[in-house]
Amino acid sequence: MSHLAIITSLLLLFLLSSSVSSDSTEETFVRCLHVNSDKSFPFDASIYTQNNASFTTVLDSLAQNLRFCVPSAPKPSFIFRPTTESHVQAAVICAKKLNIHLRVRSGGHDYEGMSYVSELETPFIVLDLAKLRAINVNIKSNTAWIQAGATIGEVYYRIYQKSSVHGFPAGLCTSLGVGGHITGGAYGSMMRKFGLGADNVLDARIVDVNGRILDRKSMGEDLFWAIRGGGGGSFGILLWWKIKLVQVPPTVTVFTVPRTLQQGGTKLLHRWQEVAPFIDENLFIRVIIQPSNVGNTTKRTITTAYNAVYLGGARKLVEVMKKSFPELGLTAKDCQETSWIKSVMYIAGYPDSTPPEVLLQGKPTFKNYFKAKSDFVREPIPVAGLRGLWERMMQEESPLMIWNPYGGKMSSFSESDIPFPHRNGTLYKIQYVTLWQDEKENAGKHIDWLRNLYNYMGAYVSKSPREAYVNYRDLDLGMNTKSRTSFKQASNWGYRYFKGNFKRLVQIKTKVDPGNFFRHEQSIPPLPY
Repeated sequence: MSHLAIITSLLLLFLLSSSVSSDSTEETFVRCLHVNSDKSFPFDASIYTQNNASFTTVLDSLAQNLRFCVPSAPKPSFIFRPTTESHVQAAVICAKKLNIHLRVRSGGHDYEGMSYVSELETPFIVLDLAKLRAINVNIKSNTAWIQAGATIGEVYYRIYQKSSVHGFPAGLCTSLGVGGHITGGAYGSMMRKFGLGADNVLDARIVDVNGRILDRKSMGEDLFWAIRGGGGGSFGILLWWKIKLVQVPPTVTVFTVPRTLQQGGTKLLHRWQEVAPFIDENLFIRVIIQPSNVGNTTKRTITTAYNAVYLGGARKLVEVMKKSFPELGLTAKDCQETSWIKSVMYIAGYPDSTPPEVLLQGKPTFKNYFKAKSDFVREPIPVAGLRGLWERMMQEESPLMIWNPYGGKMSSFSESDIPFPHRNGTLYKIQYVTLWQDEKENAGKHIDWLRNLYNYMGAYVSKSPREAYVNYRDLDLGMNTKSRTSFKQASNWGYRYFKGNFKRLVQIKTKVDPGNFFRHEQSIPPLPY
């Protein structure tokens, strides 16, 4: 063969290989989807690339924390919104085959944006389950099958459509995506009566790392244990939960009673710590704490708002309060009798006149730039500690704390019944939040303030480990830095979220996903090969 012929042949091979390599990741992925799923389905219409006019709208649609919607935040190469289970299977098979890093989003409340932003590695894609939101309620069997992309508000509404005396004990915020919400535990206003959402799961359907759909029987009890409270994004992709419905009374009573520091708020909150975890389990009284102005002046104070749901009528509620928490001074005038579905809307902050159909909107009602952290408290914080807390809260522009009482049914579960370990002995959980409204603001000063507050509170909260709630992901606690993170490195946050259950979660991860395909900044790591 002549030199010219050799050069011509090499040039032809180069052009052919260039043609193959010039295919975009999206095109290669779509071809793979067709091979592994529906060959006639128009997958291109379900994929949003960065060049697509709808890309930003779709990416930001379910995101709650605007910190991760700014232009500088890492963006996926594309977003895929599957419409069937087989599409999810094919997405896993293709992402694994093509070595594409995959993030999975069911709702987007995700405090650190890990379901749609990757600080771990790029490029990456997002599998968005927003179109998988079927809900099948069976009142006769007291069960429902709910798809991962539905919101918990949609679940509440579909239950309400079938029965006014059935409910489900899950989230207070109705726009939470069911898939991720229950993987972390799912607490709400009925937790003291019925436990967590994850405590009331009977079955599930997931896509595993090999693209197989598994139910409880085929996945085995170890994996079924892990997905109910072990956090999302580590073991597979949730498709469905089968939940157990609970009985709720025809009449539910709600109230919100605010008290400022000038009205004895500090001593009242100290007393709440001694009462709320031990009061009638039908009663959930959380406290929303934030600065406010004194009267019509510009002078600031702290307001503690006692925000409650009682599974029963107002007369009985007033009796319970007079016996157990007379310091609040609750009267019948403070109480509002309503239905269970309306109590859900009340606690979520909807005005009284709002129709329940608003729950079908299926999108976040709260969008802000924010940073959050969490703590669990096992001994009442002394009055002096509360006063130090008020001093620090006064230094920040828009801080917020929410204290949620435990006790009741929550204390009847052992720490290892499911991965969620914060059970008997926990008085309440604290959520700390600092918010700001403008992308151009100095986010660092707000985050530094919150970290300093968190350091101050270390003296008054759980220790060894200092516990945290996995659904309030907090990257300050540590993060994975590579595809195979060491057990020691991950234990920085693993023991805080899961306590002694972390070791078992790692063992299960090693068994079901040894190559660590399902991973993010705080996913459960497998043990080394």
